[in-house]
Amino acid sequence: MVGNIDYKRILFLDIETVSSSRSFEDMDEDKRKLWEKKSRFMVKQYDDDMSEEEKVKSSYTDKAAIFAEFGKIVCITVGIVTGQTGEWGLRIKSYADDDEKQLLMEFSELLSQYYNNPQTQGLCGHNIKEFDVPYICRRMIVHGLNLPHIINIAGKKPWETKHLIDTLELWKFGDIKHYTSLELLAGLLGIPTPKDDIDGSMVGKVYWEDNDLDRIVTYCEKDVVTVTNLFFRLNNEPLIHDDDIKFIK
Repeated sequence: MVGNIDYKRILFLDIETVSSSRSFEDMDEDKRKLWEKKSRFMVKQYDDDMSEEEKVKSSYTDKAAIFAEFGKIVCITVGIVTGQTGEWGLRIKSYADDDEKQLLMEFSELLSQYYNNPQTQGLCGHNIKEFDVPYICRRMIVHGLNLPHIINIAGKKPWETKHLIDTLELWKFGDIKHYTSLELLAGLLGIPTPKDDIDGSMVGKVYWEDNDLDRIVTYCEKDVVTVTNLFFRLNNEPLIHDDDIKFIK
């Protein structure tokens, strides 16, 4: 149990994001101007031998995906726990689409039908409070979609969002300035790492250049398995093994 939330009533999740356009040049003029303003501090990290225009273009390729205003979601993977202590299982399902609105509508339907009670249900992810949930909410607003109750958290107090279970926050133990990646924690705590094919920095290339959404889905699914096992490890529960994981189409 986490507070009054049973493990089997927690939805574990992860998202994968890419830039909303293939390249800086593919955006319309207004969006290009807005990115130029957004990136004015980011460009300082690039080589001084590069022109300002090259720096802006590179910053878009490298950074746009992490900003909901300039990126889009291409995959949301969710997992639910089955069984009991010592016999845990995990069911995994992915929502992936080039059409972000369609993907978000399907995910919204899942939340509205089956995860609509923040008093007895929860959402769990790594850095979910700072990235995944805000990103999902912002992209839903962009597409004119209503926010499901469980993620309609704008203006809520910290004690009103306890249903958002963040494994990064659990690891911080109150340290507000410390960030630890999922990959590092997995290695440290003996959890099989999901980073055996691509990593987050490669998702944009795999999507825009390789046109391989299935590969991104596989990567996202591995992250959800790892997040679930990290949560279990932090709660002194046995890990879920590959043989106990089922993938639902």
